[in-house]
Amino acid sequence: MTAAPITGAARPSRPLAWLQPAVVTGGLVPFFVLAIRALRGGLGANPIATALNQLGLLALVFLMACLACTPLKAFTGQNWPIRIRRTLGLFAFFTALTHFLVYVILDQTLALNRIVADIVKRPFIALGFSALVVLVPLALTSSKRAVQRLGFKRWKRLHRLVYLAGVLAVIHFVLRVKADLTEPLLYGALLTLLFAARVFDRSTARQKS
Repeated sequence: MTAAPITGAARPSRPLAWLQPAVVTGGLVPFFVLAIRALRGGLGANPIATALNQLGLLALVFLMACLACTPLKAFTGQNWPIRIRRTLGLFAFFTALTHFLVYVILDQTLALNRIVADIVKRPFIALGFSALVVLVPLALTSSKRAVQRLGFKRWKRLHRLVYLAGVLAVIHFVLRVKADLTEPLLYGALLTLLFAARVFDRSTARQKS
């Protein structure tokens, strides 16, 4: 029996090929859980408030995970955190957008006058909205084509605004909670640590160059 002719070399499998699908799947799980709880009436006496709180916290978690990717890559020497950074950033944006739409559509029923009055009365809403606005251009320029169009240096400068979004989101959380500040302050400490790690990495890189 003769061997079949070799028509082409097999492409080597990409290391950690499961990573991206795992991140996407894991990112979608909280949305499915929240949807199932809502359908079963398991969001408590005020389901809209519960949904708002859960989505807001989830958006902050995704944002912190995105910000952790670059320092993690710098301190481990591994490239896999950069491969999932864009996905985590997009999850942060779309979760924040969903959080905002739940507020505008379900909580305020698209009543613009009430929304404006709410923003004036409660500045934390304006801060949260500002964080979402900052994330918009970052989400719109997250593709490889956008990097090529803007140029890497301009693209990189633009995407440093993600730290501003993080600061606004944490302050939004602090002002929203008011009573027990333990959780929002922990996120603030984490954001400070991630920013310090990024500054340290850039400083070290400059010294080596």
